[in-house]
Amino acid sequence: MASGGAKAPSAGDGNPKRRRLPGVNLRPGSVKQARLQAGLSLAQLGKGHVTAPAIYLIENARTRPSLPTLEHIARRTGRPIEFFLAQPAGATDNSQAALIELEALVADARNQEAIALGLSLVESGSSAFRLGRIRFLLGRAYVGASQPERAASLLAEARSHFEAVNDGLMLAECIGTQAELANMTHNPDAGALAEMALKACRALRPVPAPTESRLLGVLAAAHMANHDHERAIAAYEKAIEVGAAMSGLQQLARLYGALGADYRSAGDLETGARYTLRSLAVLEVIRDRDDLARFENDLGVVLMAKGELDEARRHLGRSLALCDDTNLRCGRSLVLLSLCELAMREGQVEQAHELAAESLELAERLEEGATIAEAHVWLGRVADRKGRPEEADRQFSDAIRGFEALGMRERLLQCHGIFAEMLERRGELARAYEHMKEALQASRPGLLRREHVKEQLGSA
Repeated sequence: MASGGAKAPSAGDGNPKRRRLPGVNLRPGSVKQARLQAGLSLAQLGKGHVTAPAIYLIENARTRPSLPTLEHIARRTGRPIEFFLAQPAGATDNSQAALIELEALVADARNQEAIALGLSLVESGSSAFRLGRIRFLLGRAYVGASQPERAASLLAEARSHFEAVNDGLMLAECIGTQAELANMTHNPDAGALAEMALKACRALRPVPAPTESRLLGVLAAAHMANHDHERAIAAYEKAIEVGAAMSGLQQLARLYGALGADYRSAGDLETGARYTLRSLAVLEVIRDRDDLARFENDLGVVLMAKGELDEARRHLGRSLALCDDTNLRCGRSLVLLSLCELAMREGQVEQAHELAAESLELAERLEEGATIAEAHVWLGRVADRKGRPEEADRQFSDAIRGFEALGMRERLLQCHGIFAEMLERRGELARAYEHMKEALQASRPGLLRREHVKEQLGSA
């Protein structure tokens, strides 16, 4: 809505007064020019968003539109936002240097610092043609920090902006990030979003190979989440082919690592380990210590699954050392959980407890929702092994609430299943049955309700 167009709530409304969005400086006459050239009336231009009088006030410089209103006007008239701005698109403002810094922080996965900077830029009312990119980068930082619930609205707003200004490359990147977010929350739309992003990317001339390769990796992850291993592996191999053609060694290494993870999930540990080793070999060449830390952890997990515990400890130890050397705090909390699992396999229960507790403390400090929930799972397993059922119940309750809040349906299913097996071993069969039902409900929403209806009809 245009600035000043909405009725402010009175003191007796009982609702807090909403913060007014900053108005955007417009080039005089630009809105009326665009409206007339598009053949729209005042009411048609504002339809679904603002009133005809509000559009009249904007056209006559009596009020300034907020960015959402300007984005609406741009979409309705088919003009890029830059057409309306008082300042040229290439002009500088106080946020330009900060935007460059924000891009660097996101690229380096320094997500908490990126979030703090991005929020300050949004609050300061940066120029309209930069807000789309700021929202996109802030959304990516929230995805990287495992805070999907905060990323969704930012990415939706950024996508609307890139559509309005006809920025095809950023639109493809934004939809691709929405697909990553859908993968993270086990949303079935992930594959369709990845395909849409690829279509937008491939419509560009020339096709940007780095973006295409990354989006193929996102599509592969969506196929993997749907347990379609053949299509996932085909997409990853195509991504590697594109990546190799552009000589993007870092991208190639990441795709080898993702391919290794997919083979591991498909049960082929040997092939999974082979691709992970290829990834590590490339990363050693380009000396990318951040990704080395991540994939050393992945290889340690593969070796644990194969029963090669000594080798697993060596790679996990190197991963932890790399995290410390590079100040990769987000990665460190995950490696601590991998070491916790290794300690449990070796029967070192007290050490496992210390590692899981350290991981939880770090994840809470960094607000890593998914890792917090995983840490509670391992603390629950440790408590069960130590014969402390009440503590185990509390930890699994915290884990279940965490996965539910994040919308991580598949991990929620697994968590209910682990807890149900634990309760069954204790002899608490009724509670075990309830959690097995919750697991079934998490995997197939609505199934239990339909079965209950069938039972009622059958007994009528």
